[in-house]
Amino acid sequence: MQKRFSAAILIKGFSGLVAQILLLRELLIVFSGNELGIGIILANWLILGAFGSYVLGRRAERSRYKLEAFALITILFSLALLAAIFLTRMLKGVMDVSIGEGIGFFPMLYASFLVLAAVSILGGALFTYSCRIYSDLSSSAASSVGRVYVLETVGTIIGGIACTYLLVPYFNSFQAAAGIALLNFLVCLVLLAPAWQAGPLQKTVVAVSSLLVFCSGYLLVSGKVDELHRHSIAAQWKNQNIVHYQNSQYGNICVLENEGQYIFFLDGIPNLITPVPDMPSLEEFVHLPLLAHPAPAKLLILSGGAGGMINEALKHPSIAAIDYAELDPLMLDLLRKFPTPLTEAELNDSRVAIKHIDGRLFLNTTSNRYDVIFVGIQEPSNLQANRFFTREFFSLVTERLDEGGILVLGLPGSLTYLNDELRNLNSSIFSTLDSIFSHIRVIPGDGRNLFLASDSQEITTIDKVQIIERLGQRNIAADGMVPWHIENKLHPGWQDWFFRFIEEGSRKINSDFTPLGVFYSIAHWNAVFAPSLRGVFSQIERIDLSVVVLVFVVLLLVYLVFRPRKRRFIQGGISLSIITTGFAGMMFVLMIIFAFQSIYGYVFSSIGILVASFMAGAAAGAMLITSLLQQITNYRKLFIKIELAIIGFSIAFPLVFVALPTWLGDAESLFLFMTLFLTISFISGFLTGSQFPLANKLYLTGSKSLSGTAGILYASDLLGGWLGGIVGAVVLLPVLGLTGTCITVGLLKLTSFTVIATQRDKPLTGGDV
Repeated sequence: MQKRFSAAILIKGFSGLVAQILLLRELLIVFSGNELGIGIILANWLILGAFGSYVLGRRAERSRYKLEAFALITILFSLALLAAIFLTRMLKGVMDVSIGEGIGFFPMLYASFLVLAAVSILGGALFTYSCRIYSDLSSSAASSVGRVYVLETVGTIIGGIACTYLLVPYFNSFQAAAGIALLNFLVCLVLLAPAWQAGPLQKTVVAVSSLLVFCSGYLLVSGKVDELHRHSIAAQWKNQNIVHYQNSQYGNICVLENEGQYIFFLDGIPNLITPVPDMPSLEEFVHLPLLAHPAPAKLLILSGGAGGMINEALKHPSIAAIDYAELDPLMLDLLRKFPTPLTEAELNDSRVAIKHIDGRLFLNTTSNRYDVIFVGIQEPSNLQANRFFTREFFSLVTERLDEGGILVLGLPGSLTYLNDELRNLNSSIFSTLDSIFSHIRVIPGDGRNLFLASDSQEITTIDKVQIIERLGQRNIAADGMVPWHIENKLHPGWQDWFFRFIEEGSRKINSDFTPLGVFYSIAHWNAVFAPSLRGVFSQIERIDLSVVVLVFVVLLLVYLVFRPRKRRFIQGGISLSIITTGFAGMMFVLMIIFAFQSIYGYVFSSIGILVASFMAGAAAGAMLITSLLQQITNYRKLFIKIELAIIGFSIAFPLVFVALPTWLGDAESLFLFMTLFLTISFISGFLTGSQFPLANKLYLTGSKSLSGTAGILYASDLLGGWLGGIVGAVVLLPVLGLTGTCITVGLLKLTSFTVIATQRDKPLTGGDV
């Protein structure tokens, strides 16, 4: 039975990680691919798991039918996962969110909480039940919690690898969830079948498990689960004509068709429209920059080129070559699959070279130089897009521009409705451009502000007369590019007005590892769709590292002044340390995901293996400490050393990633780059995982309840993770950046270290008194 139950714990860990990744990916599609939503989703997963572990799991101590309860919770967990995937796809309809509309932070918080509630609570309860049952089956109660933690973590490692290389690439979410359900139902049968004649409860659970094995197997074999997938997708897109739906390594792409018009959605946001795009905006975006250059010959278009932009650019007779790279290369394959006369003419032109590679990676690896580089991404709404609006990217662009070359990009703008959030977004990106380029020209507009950056002064001195003259010389036919419109757009008053507009805005620099562009973009959309949160975002934006340092210094001084003079053992100190370790663990995961996405842009497909590496480290750390428990003479001393190690790791963490883009940016370095990320993820997991068995041993010196101890410490770990997910995703990473976040984590761990270091090794005994 112990071996069978050990296998059940392993499969529980496997199922939990797969469920987490499946729901994370589904929710990210609903949340428009905003990677900062990962922190919110993981935070809710953890806090709900903590509730299940502490509240429901405590019943394990009193329950007469622990194994039967474990099986019933496992069954409910599996059914809840299928229901949660379906509910996720119904979210936008339930929340009355239109197709293509973004979702703010607060709706992300409560929507993901609702979706994850049943799955996470049941998963948390299973951990505590596992500890109690495993303890009854083994000889060592104290080490049983650590062994369960290790077994569950090994299961999550297998789950992460399976998600990355099998489930996500080859199966839809319902197929994967149904497979997980079938596996769990079989586990329940294996656990209870030998004792099915013990009583009516056992017989009932065995019968239900048998029925569910048959039903889940039938759904998979008959293809009914695929019908469920199609129906839920249709409902998610409000019964629009979906001609293609696919997950790529960069995100989710959905193609809708209506009377010959195709709309390509990337993570729920419109990315391309063919064959009739928004011509006035498109002509303005393409022709004004090209007319500002005396003889553009070589162009680079980074995303959004097909569907009109290439066609308009080719109207200039001097154009000799256009390199075109998409944000998601799968988009190019789908443009071929759903051709229109416009896109076929663009993509088949001999002057156009299609690059099936992420745009920034292409720019980093090519030796070509260009006269004009277009960034076809509308705004830095997430980390993937923000990579094309940072100081590092602009610096790279200067190396690829020919003499007199121009970088062209756009940002949301308005000539009538001006709010602080829009001002900060435009001002921050302008300041970032200004830190790299000598000259910047901004052409304000309703809907989009056009930015031209160059080291040539010509872009600031060229006037409407020269632009109109070049328009005539090149014989360009464009409906919107008429002389009176050009005169209006290039009137000097608009440029002066824009500089007055951004004068009071943020002057902070947007960078890969301090993605203020993402924060300001999200703040702008929250101001539009959730104006009640404007004050919250305004206060968050004012936070800086000096304030954080001051807060922690004050807290430490208050503790040192008012702590009891006589050293004593405080169980709350152990819980506090596990909370801060849970916080640090979540922040390490988020920072790894954050750094990966900021540099390479395809964390959507790699999140499973990154999390699996972290969990592998956690398992290794917990396993090592558990195996040494009988040999350790001073648990508190080792616990304190691990506290110090986590503090040191927090400080060292940003040094690696800050240096990474400068020496690890080419395609040939991919293996080395992934090895480095996985190694750092493993080390961070090892440090955080090694504390849990020690904390359990220390806590049990003042408690007789194994289930209570397991529940409290597990809940403390998850509570810290929840705080890390919320605070890290909304405040620390977007505002303080990678370095400031690491320093904050180090200071938080310094606080718990101080508490542990100033208390006794064990509770007071009668002799001590």
